[in-house]
Amino acid sequence: MADCRARTETCFAGGPGRNGANRSGETRVERRSTLADVGSVRALAHVLDRAIRIPGTNFRVGLDGILGLVPGFGDAAGAALSGVIVLAAIRAGASRAVLGRMLANVALDTALGAIPVVGDLFDFAWKANARNATLLERFLEDPAPTRRASARFVALVVVALVGLLGVALWVAFLVARALLGG
Repeated sequence: MADCRARTETCFAGGPGRNGANRSGETRVERRSTLADVGSVRALAHVLDRAIRIPGTNFRVGLDGILGLVPGFGDAAGAALSGVIVLAAIRAGASRAVLGRMLANVALDTALGAIPVVGDLFDFAWKANARNATLLERFLEDPAPTRRASARFVALVVVALVGLLGVALWVAFLVARALLGG
């Protein structure tokens, strides 16, 4: 498989796809990401998730966790900075499944990070930006397995959300019935 990191290089990923197939059935997919872009994504993820080592430990924290300590604004700013990595993945031509997984990482980081105290601890531990940078790197190296794994993850998240919605509706029904004396 060709290395897909050069801006003008054409790569081939198996199966039918966006830009037509070559004689061996491989699909041409343009990758607009350069090594510099991937390096920038990795550097941003490092600053956001692992820039500062806690003295006396091997635990590292970053700007995302520190921003998360500021109620309201901090989590929104962290999500916006995390969005830069997702935008780089879009520019690189990442699949919908990979983008969905990246967005789920950011959403989980933002939603749980907004919970006072516990969310801040989660924010320091989750490291969504490093996860997303790794997802992008894996996608650029070998798109098919990353796409499949991400599709399974997104499907699992959708099933979990539907299950949670069902439980929430059932609890709401039980509460309403109890309140209305039924």
